[in-house]
Amino acid sequence: MNCKTAVILAAGAGTRMKSEKPKVLHEICGKPMVSHVTSQAAAAGSENIIIVVGHGADKVQSQLADQGLSFALQTEQLGTGHAVMMAKDQIPDEGDVFVLCGDTPLITAETLKKFAAYHTEKKNAVTVLTAVFENPFGYGRIIRGADDQILKIVEQKDASEEEKAVKEVNAGMYCMNAVFLKSNITKLSSDNAQNEYYITDLIAMAVESGNGAGAYIVEDSDEIMGVNNRVQLSQASDVMRKRIAEKHMVNGVTIIDPSRVYIEDDVVIGNDTEIWPGAVLKGKTVIGKGCMIGADCQIENSTVGDGTDILKSVIKDSSIGENTHVGPFAYLRPGSEIGSGCKIGDFVEVKKARMGDGSKASHLAYIGDADIGEDVNIGCGVIFANYDGVHKFRSTAGDRAFIGSNSNLVAPVNIGADAYVAAGTTVTVDVPEGALCVGRSREVIEEGWVEKKGLSKKKR
Repeated sequence: MNCKTAVILAAGAGTRMKSEKPKVLHEICGKPMVSHVTSQAAAAGSENIIIVVGHGADKVQSQLADQGLSFALQTEQLGTGHAVMMAKDQIPDEGDVFVLCGDTPLITAETLKKFAAYHTEKKNAVTVLTAVFENPFGYGRIIRGADDQILKIVEQKDASEEEKAVKEVNAGMYCMNAVFLKSNITKLSSDNAQNEYYITDLIAMAVESGNGAGAYIVEDSDEIMGVNNRVQLSQASDVMRKRIAEKHMVNGVTIIDPSRVYIEDDVVIGNDTEIWPGAVLKGKTVIGKGCMIGADCQIENSTVGDGTDILKSVIKDSSIGENTHVGPFAYLRPGSEIGSGCKIGDFVEVKKARMGDGSKASHLAYIGDADIGEDVNIGCGVIFANYDGVHKFRSTAGDRAFIGSNSNLVAPVNIGADAYVAAGTTVTVDVPEGALCVGRSREVIEEGWVEKKGLSKKKR
């Protein structure tokens, strides 16, 4: 394969999206549409990827700035041919070139490789990717000659009634010889119903010059699905989610109901892990082997170790070790680091805290800005009071410390290793290693008080 260059058309306004955001930046499974196209082109072997930008150019370039791409600016949107003209100077003088669309996020590297191989085998100047639709309305029609060779592509608005009856359509993606492309792209004319420069006219030029034009029919027509409105965005998302789920299931992941999970493209899941309905896995999340991600969990940009169970909880920008139990109804906010063999129970919230191996907070606790050692027990109702209204402070609890129920640790305080904090204590000073901290007021009991006050509810 020699398609080392890909030109991706991403300059359109996308008015039917009804959005301030450029169309190609609308996301499918966690990535802008155009990023799906660039990643597949790269996986197919393209090393020089040129994005033609126009509407919202600054936003598109800013969002894609860290991906090693090149950009060409189309200040006026005068058609696909005009867009490629804007990239002409960045296209090499030899080899083959993909021309792809930034709003067709379902194209795959596998198809692009087969497409390029077909183009090379047939020694075409231009090869167009095509599909066969029962209802081809809106697509450019593929017109073939008596020898089944492609003659031209006719756009819907320029097609005759006979041509509109053709069911083979243009997918809007091409593989072209760079010499032919650069020699002919500036010869295009805008003499058509739209007054635009159509890249499809290069087909007729190739036929007339005897350079060869061909068409490669895609095996799965979903791959050429274009996205022009929110309905199509949803439809493309459905296809992508199904693909992602199937990829993980083939790799040994059990997904109880694939239609009811949301897994983004970059998520990694180990084999023998179970994913239950309602799970949402986003960003750069990595789930280990043999885990159980229960119903209605949301995990984003987080790492989960092997053998860990998570039930009905939210995990964001955090890490969890192996064989740990989280939830139900736990919330790990950004910056949380939970060790192995830990327990984060129901209604426990953790924020920017580190918890060593074997430590437990079984229920109803807030652990913020804290460094917790190994085998620490944090009782029910414990609060790490980390904020004085202006600044945040950190607290620590050494290995094997025991923080009794309903205690408040007013930061900054340090609880030594093997120290105990009695239930109901408010801690404002450091507790030495092996010490007991008790901060309760003494109880006062007045016998007969109810009778004295006349408050008895006994039946008389």
